[in-house]
Amino acid sequence: MIKHIVMWKFKSGTETEMNRFLDGLRGLMGQIEVLRSLEVGVSVNDENNYDAVLITTFDSMEDLRKYKVDPRHVAVASICKAIRESRGAVDFEF
Repeated sequence: MIKHIVMWKFKSGTETEMNRFLDGLRGLMGQIEVLRSLEVGVSVNDENNYDAVLITTFDSMEDLRKYKVDPRHVAVASICKAIRESRGAVDFEF
């Protein structure tokens, strides 16, 4: 199993777009067959380095690669590129 974690810091004043992006991510569960689980969270602490996090699980790295290029994921991810300041990610086996 692979856990894929992504964190974002969003530009100030982009809360509406951020919520649209995060809702779009939530909507991918049940739509992309290789996606085993999905959690999205928004930081409740203003002192954190990141504003939001995505935690997903996949059966394999190959499934993660399929998810990354799936047109439904690409469409949602395109919302994020214009509004993010920074992004961090990690993938690990568990």
